[in-house]
Amino acid sequence: MPFFKYQIVNKDYEKEIGTIEADDAKQVETILAGRGVQIISITKALSFGQLKYLFFSTFVRVNTRDMVLFFRQFAVLVSANINLSESMKILADQTENYVFKKVVADVSKEVDSGDRLSDAMAKHKEIFSEFHISVIRSGESSGKLDESLGYLADEEERNYAIIKKVRGAMTYPIIVISALLIVGVLMMLFVIPKLISIFNEVGGELPLMTRILIATSNFFVGYWWLALILLVGLAVALRIYLKMPFGKRQFDYIVLRLPVAGDLIKKLSIVRFTRSLSTLLMGGVTISNSLKIAKGIVGNTLYKDLINDTIIEVEKGNSISSVFMNNKAVPVMVPRMMVVGEKTGKLDFVLQKIAEFYSKEVESKLDNLMILLEPLIMIFMGVAVGVMAAAIILPMYNLTSQF
Repeated sequence: MPFFKYQIVNKDYEKEIGTIEADDAKQVETILAGRGVQIISITKALSFGQLKYLFFSTFVRVNTRDMVLFFRQFAVLVSANINLSESMKILADQTENYVFKKVVADVSKEVDSGDRLSDAMAKHKEIFSEFHISVIRSGESSGKLDESLGYLADEEERNYAIIKKVRGAMTYPIIVISALLIVGVLMMLFVIPKLISIFNEVGGELPLMTRILIATSNFFVGYWWLALILLVGLAVALRIYLKMPFGKRQFDYIVLRLPVAGDLIKKLSIVRFTRSLSTLLMGGVTISNSLKIAKGIVGNTLYKDLINDTIIEVEKGNSISSVFMNNKAVPVMVPRMMVVGEKTGKLDFVLQKIAEFYSKEVESKLDNLMILLEPLIMIFMGVAVGVMAAAIILPMYNLTSQF
């Protein structure tokens, strides 16, 4: 609950300043009017708790694992017939993440004051997505909130499993390449300059590879600040470019056409779309609204455009599969299975099966990628070390061959 700073004239006609905790400025006005004082101003104030929240929310993020635990425990508590307010208080006490703990506590207070759970969560869209809110709202309407929470817990668990798998596949190459770059920069700054003085004393023409290495070292030693500025500038420019609609579109287009990563991202997008759409349809959300929410979950711009076209067709009275059937970015099996689901009236079930199939495909590809990356990284490291060693050893070999 926020704090408000007020200025009033009390019954003794003296100016008084203070703070009060309330839902909004109108409630503060009602409280102060009840005291029989004259109100000068009411402004929102930051309490120590709010400052602490702002600080932590800048550096601490609510991750997928936090969401998995929250929805799974919430589903269990509601299934055990514990009321919403009490369930939220228990969850707030158990949550370790400070930012999430504060949000859950706020939602609990809002539910206590009479708000629906979905409306209370909708006030914290930085934590709870439109997908979460829609599924919970449908559960409240149908009287099956425990089932809706179970759907969300399952969905978050599956997302967490995929994210964990992707991170696991990328951790090893990132660590190795980062270490290689750090060692390379340190050699350019401290080792190569000492070898340059030896080469200068000896004289003679140096091999091309050695001259390139020396020029690179001289640049790092003399213009390290410029290299740092260029690196930061490139990162900022890339970030700005990706935030622009045409930049994001071009990047997504290129990514989908990469040899291995493109197919992986394509299948990940299919998994996220079909799984979220299936969960929303099972929760009783209409097809049109489900598509609009699922569009926000799919990250790739090309798939967002595809879903946009599908929404237009569905609102005209056509089937979902009609747009998917003519798009090359979608595997042929997906629209064909959608047709079966639409004809049998079991589209949610069919979408779930599609998600399960492509989820296994993604896991299989990631496993193969991890096996393939290890020898590729070893070859890359061997070539990089070999080129640097050759650039250092060749001049020495030429020198010894002269005697």
